[in-house]
Amino acid sequence: MRNTYTASEARTRFSEVTRQVRDGDTIVVTFRGEQVAEIKPLEKRELTQEEWDKEMERRGVLWPARDPDARIRVGEHVPGALERFLAERGRFWES
Repeated sequence: MRNTYTASEARTRFSEVTRQVRDGDTIVVTFRGEQVAEIKPLEKRELTQEEWDKEMERRGVLWPARDPDARIRVGEHVPGALERFLAERGRFWES
């Protein structure tokens, strides 16, 4: 597979270049025959719990507790709740 593109080719074939980078390839971009840029995959690293929490807050998935010292209350046991939940989720996965 070709890993060098001129600036014009890289612009025209951006989706292809992005796909190659996503697959782990490093792409070199040239301008007038001179190498001017390198496009490579980002290094993946594990997030710390604090970094993960902040990212989830940024995305609006989590939000800070109103009272950080409040105790977590466990809900009442409802027989069969897990089975119903999993059955309902299965319908979405099969769709």
